[in-house]
Amino acid sequence: MGRHRQDAPPSPAAPSRYQQALQAGALKVPQITVYFWIVKLLTTAMGEAVSDTMAADLNQYLAVFIGFVVWAVAMFAQFRARQYHTWLYWLAVSMVAVFGTMCADGLHIQFHVPYADSTALFAVLLAITLVSWYASERTLDIHTINAPRREAFYWATVIFTFALGTAVGDLTATPLHLGYLASALIFLGAIVIPLIAWRLGASPVATFWVAYILTRPIGASLADFFGMPKSSSGLGLGHEAVAGVFIVIVVISVWFLAASGKDAQPSPSSLAGHSGP
Repeated sequence: MGRHRQDAPPSPAAPSRYQQALQAGALKVPQITVYFWIVKLLTTAMGEAVSDTMAADLNQYLAVFIGFVVWAVAMFAQFRARQYHTWLYWLAVSMVAVFGTMCADGLHIQFHVPYADSTALFAVLLAITLVSWYASERTLDIHTINAPRREAFYWATVIFTFALGTAVGDLTATPLHLGYLASALIFLGAIVIPLIAWRLGASPVATFWVAYILTRPIGASLADFFGMPKSSSGLGLGHEAVAGVFIVIVVISVWFLAASGKDAQPSPSSLAGHSGP
């Protein structure tokens, strides 16, 4: 008598890295959508304008101290949170924009480091951070930011991208004499390159970080174009006015994200038992 054969049930599809990260713990970063890139650009412009305003209206050392304290408080709150919170995350990004600008500008103004040298310095520091991150975690994918060490690497990378972007933007605008508007337009054109590369199948992780770096000189150059005097290739609207406008726009934008949930990550429990792609 022949042995009765039973077909084995089909194996479920292996979970994606994104789902594995969600199941391991709540992600601490937003969904990457067009809204993310819009708010990111706005925070870069705001950070530049706020930093310039504080440097002009306050003692420079006091401005840096205040920027550092608020940045440290924002980062502490972000690390203490157990999951992604819209207001906390974008407060941290905004303060990185402000304090990162102060650090980049301080090297040039206080220590007379040429923009070309500071650009090279921050590029090296960024490269070291990325190499260390990959050596530790075997990935640079922000969709895996679900643990304190990964989050520390992420924010260190963000800080150096802001500082590098600030130095590059200042390098093209002043020593290279391109002006702020031309610099903004050049980097705006450059950011299309990683977008096209991603569409053509290039690594989404690599193209993300290239685009992320380029958002900084775009926003910073635009803020300087509006705020700097006409003698310096700006419109002469003043840093205070530009900072105030961008603060309002950023607050409204973050409120929209928080209210709409368009940047929200699903909770780990929502993927429990789900292993599909």
